[in-house]
Parts: sequence; structure tokens; C-alpha cells
Amino acid sequence: MNQELKATILLIITTILAGLGWIFSKQSIAGLPPFAFIGIRFIAASCFILPFCYKQLLTLTSKQCLNAASVGLIMSGALLTWVTAISVTDTLAEGAFISSLAMLFAPFVGWLLFKQKPIRMFWVSLPFAILGLGFLSLSNGYHQSPSQIWFLISAVLLAFHFNFNAKYAQSVPSLVLACIQLFVVGVVASIASLLLEQWPTEISNITWLWVGLSTVVATSLRYVMQTIGQKLTTSGNAAIIMILEPVWASSLSVVFYGDDMPAGKIIGCGLILWSLFVYRGGAKLLERRLRSS
Repeated sequence: MNQELKATILLIITTILAGLGWIFSKQSIAGLPPFAFIGIRFIAASCFILPFCYKQLLTLTSKQCLNAASVGLIMSGALLTWVTAISVTDTLAEGAFISSLAMLFAPFVGWLLFKQKPIRMFWVSLPFAILGLGFLSLSNGYHQSPSQIWFLISAVLLAFHFNFNAKYAQSVPSLVLACIQLFVVGVVASIASLLLEQWPTEISNITWLWVGLSTVVATSLRYVMQTIGQKLTTSGNAAIIMILEPVWASSLSVVFYGDDMPAGKIIGCGLILWSLFVYRGGAKLLERRLRSS
């Protein structure tokens, strides 16, 4: 098996695990408060990663630790709004596609923060994304559900996280950066849960099973496989394959929950998927042309 094929298989499996993570999360918060679930999931996930990076962690300076933790705070906001959306949504499918817009928002955020002008394909793909959001909102007449707003806020915060994470990843090893961020998210979510949520008197074994699957399969294993896959291929190839995540998430939500997907929502999701493909695939084609010229 050649390296490129191996990377493709690993990254496709990664997107399937990410899609399953949406189902695991929805099932988990049926028996646990949302913030408590995020707290348990991410503290446990950081503990799984720690044995692989603790030596590097001990070599970090206080400034590096602070930078990594600050990115974790942004990630905390993104994930707490995301799990809030999960807890109130009627359909995971549209949420998956709205959340995927984070990668399209990221260039615009980078432009605002670091004066990094977006590539031409960003402006070409943006109208499709806006039109897709419009179809999602107008599929049943004008109806802006709270979950759509929470998913959109989460996508914007994830775009901020993407930019700061890329910045500090230059000076902090990837696994260490991930471990610190996951731990910070877990701590922030746990504090939020203690302050804002009431835990049930009894938590069923099936709930703990879903939490375990979410932690081990959809967080730790997914991250390791994604890291390995990205190392074996170019960032452009990896980016295009990762577009599959909302496709798997929405497909699984239809199978598991029978999500209602009228024509308007299908068109909206399709337009968002197309905008991501135009942005990532178009960028890759431009890069090839520049190299060949």
C-alpha cells in the first residue's frame, strides 16, 4: 500500500469517526447534562493523550503553556456553544453542515486578526455558503431556530480557534498542544456544569458507554488517526477529504433519528458542501497551476 493511499484511508476513517461523534454526543447528553458531558469527555481524552507527550510537556516554557491554554479557552467557548446546539436541535444534519462552515470563516477571521488576505477561492465560495444558510433558514418559511444560531456561533468561534491554533502550533508540539487544550476545555466545561447544571441522581450504564465511545473513539482515536493521516499527505489533499465529516454526520443522523430533511434543507446543505469543495478544491487547483507555470 503506497503512502498516499494509506493517508486517504486513514483520513476517510477519521471523518467517519467524527460523524459518529455527533451521534455519540447526542446519545450521551440524553443521560448527562451537556456541559458535564464535555467536561468528562475532554478531561478523559487529555489523559489518554498525556502518556504520548508528557516528556515534551515538561520541556515547555511558561509562555508556551499559557499560549496553549489560551487557545483552549477559545476552544471551550466553541464546544460549549456546540453542545448547547446539540442539546436543543431537532436535526443533527443541518447542524453538521453549519458547523463545517468554520473552515470557510477561518480565512476571513485570519484577515481580521493577522492581515492575511484570503485567497481568491474564498470569495468565489462564500456566496454559495451564504445561499446555503439562507435555504436552511427559509426551508419552512422564515424560521431561525435557536440551534441554528448556536451552531453558527460555534462555527465562528472554531474559526478563531483555527487561526490561533495554527499560530501557536509553530512553537508547541502538536500532541502537547492538543493535550493542554483538551484539558482546558474539560476544566472550563466542568466548572460551567457545577455552576449552571444539575446532575441526575443516577446515570445509566448505557450513558457511560456512549460517553466512553465519544471519548476514546470520537476524540482520542480520531485525533491520532487524523494526525498520522495528515503527515502522510499534503494539507490540500487532507482538507478535501475532511469535507466528508458533515456528510457522514448528516447521513448517520438521518439513519439513527430519522431527521426530517425537506427539499429546502437538502439544497441548503448541498450548497454549503459545494462552497467547501470550491474553496478547498479550488485552492488546490490554483496551487498546482502556479507550480506548473
